[in-house]
Amino acid sequence: MKAVILAGGLGTRLRPFTETIPKPLLPIGEKAVLEIQIARLKKHGFDEVFLATNHMADYLERFVGDGSQYGVRLTLSRENKPLGTVGPLTLLREKLTEPFVVMNGDVLSLIDFTDFYQFALQKAAWLTLAVRQHVTPYAFGDILFDGDRVTGIEEKPKIVKYILAGIYVLRPELLPLIPDDTYYSMDVLIKELLRRNTPVVKYDLREYWLDIGQPGDYQQAQSDAKEGKFI
Repeated sequence: MKAVILAGGLGTRLRPFTETIPKPLLPIGEKAVLEIQIARLKKHGFDEVFLATNHMADYLERFVGDGSQYGVRLTLSRENKPLGTVGPLTLLREKLTEPFVVMNGDVLSLIDFTDFYQFALQKAAWLTLAVRQHVTPYAFGDILFDGDRVTGIEEKPKIVKYILAGIYVLRPELLPLIPDDTYYSMDVLIKELLRRNTPVVKYDLREYWLDIGQPGDYQQAQSDAKEGKFI
């Protein structure tokens, strides 16, 4: 089975950590983010991994080699310019001939890739999105009213939203929709599929998940590693 890890981001929100080290290679405990991701994929039967790179591509290549040290076949693709979260797939069209996983290079998760992949295969959709419930406390009381008459109050209600977890299963049928040599993001692809009335389905990710996009998140990942979450 095949997976693509998007490893070309600049990591600007994680500076100064990323000034000399690409974000996917930031250490989390004794392993780099990328090593944790590959190990999770390998555990669930993904034996061919593609790294979509841009920023510090040479650094990444020297670090991971051909993937043999992780028990997978690993191939790097290089962008000549930033292509977003979907555009890099155009460089791998000939290799992505079966349903495949795509994940952001700054996401740590204990998602059950086996269950996720099998769920996607059972659906008729070209795109399956892992989604995560995100609850935000509201700082104020919410007043309910009808005209000028107050009908109720909800004290500090929670705002519940569902967010993209940065992990997807795509079918190769959708690859022709992605323009070559063009910055193209996942939200644009989703809107295009919906415009075409092509089904897109969601998968509820309930396991551990963390986007290490900011320093506080990186520190949280370090604490979680000390607790043995990624072993």
